[in-house]
Order: sequence, then structure tokens, then C-alpha cells
Amino acid sequence: MGSGKSALGLAIAVRAVQAGIQTLFLSGEMSPERVLERALAMEGKASVDDLRQGRIDPETRAAVGAAALRLRDTPLMVRPLLGADFDEVREALDVIPPRALVVVDSLQLMPSPRPAARLDQRIALAVRALKGLAVARNLTVLALAQLPRHRRERGDPRPTLDDLGALGAIKQNADVVLAIYREEMYRPGQGVEGATELIVAKNRNGATGFVDLFFYARYLRFEDMLDP
Repeated sequence: MGSGKSALGLAIAVRAVQAGIQTLFLSGEMSPERVLERALAMEGKASVDDLRQGRIDPETRAAVGAAALRLRDTPLMVRPLLGADFDEVREALDVIPPRALVVVDSLQLMPSPRPAARLDQRIALAVRALKGLAVARNLTVLALAQLPRHRRERGDPRPTLDDLGALGAIKQNADVVLAIYREEMYRPGQGVEGATELIVAKNRNGATGFVDLFFYARYLRFEDMLDP
């Protein structure tokens, strides 16, 4: 079971465009059509499977239709991340202005700007190239990544910076590192199902800590526990 990092990345992208921020979502795991389908399910509070198969009641259909209208005129662009050449990333960024948001799903599927033998070397090169593009073009880049050294059986399974392991370039170059912890994934039957900690593991210009979220798995939707 995944932690929901793709769902959270898409949720951040959707909130950004609703605030009027031009946003580019680069997906290496789903086609643009699937990404937008998930965005509709998330905003319309519908099951993705039910939406895909047309098994939604009139009330949900109306909610999804309203979500489609809200998203239609937002500055959200979704592009596939084919992973063949880093130039595809540069070309995708050419269509957005400065002070935009770029969400990359995920770093493990990012093409490297130059050849490298090992995955950690390719990711390190991609991270540094993304950081350079972010600074040069005045962009915010949110890159999603798996944690190669995370061990779910340890005493406290909350993710830490050490779980990045050989992906130290992320810890070194990122201004902020966020991690998702859902207790139900590690201790089934304990705590509140859906309760999520968004851990601020690194913050170059501020405090660390965590934010309480709630994850509706059916809708792939995160909500702030403190949001009325």
C-alpha cells in the first residue's frame, strides 16, 4: 500500500492552481488523462474506480461536474514524464512563466541530464539539474520520491532524512523535505484510520515539525485536520 505521495502532490498542485498559481504536473507514473481523472475524483469526492466505470449516483455526478467546471479554467498543465532525455523537462518548463509551481512524480523516473551507471547517481544529477532550473527560472519545484532505506518494522517507523540513504543529494539540495506517515500502514487497527502526519523533516528557512492531515483513501484526498 502506498503512502499517498502522488495523491498529496496532485492535491498541492490543485490547491495551487485554485489560488491562481500556474502549475505544471510532470507524471512518470500516469498518463495526463489519468492524472486529471484523479483530480476530478479528489475534488468531486468520488471513487476513482466508480468514476472510471460510470458507477456514480446523480449527487456524485453533479459534484464531479462542478469540480470539472472549477478545474477547467485553472492554470493546471499535465505532461507525461517519459524519462528518455532531460531536455523534455526543460522543454516542458518553457511553457510556464516564472513564479510557477512544478510537481515532478517522481524523482526515480526522472531522466538524468547526463549518463550515470547507478540509480542514485542518476537521481543526484537530476536533483542538481532541477535545483539549477528552479533558481535560474524562479520556479518552485516539488519532487516526489520513494525512501530506499525506510524499514517499516523498526520501533518508530516515521520517515526520517536518514531514510533517503544514498539519495543524499535530495537532503543536500532541497530547501524543504516533507515526509508522509500514516499509522494504519504500519500498525493496522491502532490509532485513527486515515490520520496522517505530514512531517517537515528539513526546512532551510524555518522550523521543522508536522501537520495533521486526514486521508480519504476512497477519494485519494488529503484534508487539513484544522480546516473547518
